[in-house]
Amino acid sequence: MATTPFTKQQLLPQEEMLEIIRHKSELFIGIPKETSYQERRICLTPDAVNSLCSHGHKIMIEAGAGLSSSYSDKDYSDAGATITNDTKKVFNCPIILKVEPMSMEEIGLLNMNAIVISAIQLKTRKKEYFEALSKKKVTALAFEYIKDEDGSYPAVKSLSEIAGTASILIAAELMINNEYGNGLLLGNITGVPPTDVLILGAGTVGEFAARTALGLGATVKVFDNSITKLRRLQNNLNQRVFTSTIQPKTLLKALRRTDVVIGAMRGKDRCPVVVTETMVEHMKKGAVIVDVSIDTGGCFETSEVTTHEHPTFIKSNVIHYCVPNIPSRYSKTASLSISNIITPYLLQIAEDGGLEHAIRCSKGLKNGVYLYHGILTNKAIGDWFNLPDNDINLIVF
Repeated sequence: MATTPFTKQQLLPQEEMLEIIRHKSELFIGIPKETSYQERRICLTPDAVNSLCSHGHKIMIEAGAGLSSSYSDKDYSDAGATITNDTKKVFNCPIILKVEPMSMEEIGLLNMNAIVISAIQLKTRKKEYFEALSKKKVTALAFEYIKDEDGSYPAVKSLSEIAGTASILIAAELMINNEYGNGLLLGNITGVPPTDVLILGAGTVGEFAARTALGLGATVKVFDNSITKLRRLQNNLNQRVFTSTIQPKTLLKALRRTDVVIGAMRGKDRCPVVVTETMVEHMKKGAVIVDVSIDTGGCFETSEVTTHEHPTFIKSNVIHYCVPNIPSRYSKTASLSISNIITPYLLQIAEDGGLEHAIRCSKGLKNGVYLYHGILTNKAIGDWFNLPDNDINLIVF
């Protein structure tokens, strides 16, 4: 039996490929007080700060940053953080952690080559925002873009869960309003017909709104134009609920009978308006609309942006609740949720030897980067604002 002779190249000793040793790095994180209107959350809880400090990292927090989430300066100080009244000192930290995007004034306080981790809220940004960050050679990550191992967006999903659950609890409060509400209990009491809840949208918000309403004993109907989303919602709820595609006649029939409508639609640019003013006029007197989609325009023609201080208005005898950023209403729960998501990523960044190495090792974290040393690396942002962008995979590899 003939054998293949070895070539000279095969007999030569080859170089061994050794794994590069990762050196842990110490993080110095600054958490400023949120200044955006109605923002009450904070990125890290005292427990998360304690965990980071016990790993040798430094945290500097602006005095009063956690008060709206029921965390005192003493809670953070006891956890190992440094508390300061000097806003500039906080923004001079190498890593800045915020819930809301930075204001132009805050960008001016940043050091060159700083790292910023926050939400981006693309539809509320202007071209000047990205240009200002770029001039500072900032590396910026957006909560909304960070991916998990399964390809999902953990921050978006978590806040959507809060918004979905909260929408039903808000509706339950509004229904007992003595002046406008019907005085109904959102539930199922023996011998009393259950409350009717109609949900527009079968995404995460819609799913958790349905889950909460069903838990209280309400009758639930879900409308969405995606059969796949409706099927997934049915499977996740582990029970059969009324589902339908959005057809005007069927939707109007459901609106006439319902006590509560939750708007949880999403669109590519702007949320589609699926309920017209005429449809709202046919609803019961004292019925409740909670438009969770208001931050992207709202899915009711009658929707108008309201505030946490003045959250409702009456139109066509129907109570409208159209407050953007519903999770901020439950600031402590939302802060815990954000903290639980961001803390493991911070520990991972330190373990990998800093952000530069971490984004090489983690595709999910790399997906969150939209500015790398001042270079725009997100195509969607580039297209939206007509800015030049580069593929991050060609810069970091």
